[in-house]
Amino acid sequence: QVQLVESGGGLVQPGGSLRLFCAASGTITDVWSMAWYRQAPGKQREFVAQMINGGGTNIADSLKGRFTISRDGTKKRVDLQMVGLKPEDTAVYYCNFQTRSNEYWGQGTQVIVSP
Repeated sequence: QVQLVESGGGLVQPGGSLRLFCAASGTITDVWSMAWYRQAPGKQREFVAQMINGGGTNIADSLKGRFTISRDGTKKRVDLQMVGLKPEDTAVYYCNFQTRSNEYWGQGTQVIVSP
């Protein structure tokens, strides 16, 4: 059974940085997309960043220049580097893996940006 586990969230001051980690356990193959989403209180889940098979990346327009997505060579771990954090970045961050036949979500890691 595949599980995604996020970590690295926490409380950070505005302007600070955090690096989020997502690791997949179990046997997972044919991953074509590894992505991050976030959901702020009272809002819908929104796309943050994606890395597709082959290494191409997509970053939400509003986050370009501050957020970077990367993965390891096993394609079982994806990181999200966040710099210049703002209070509006406060949310639960979820990782998402897609294979040819399945889609997996983690349980989320909380990020709070506050003085």
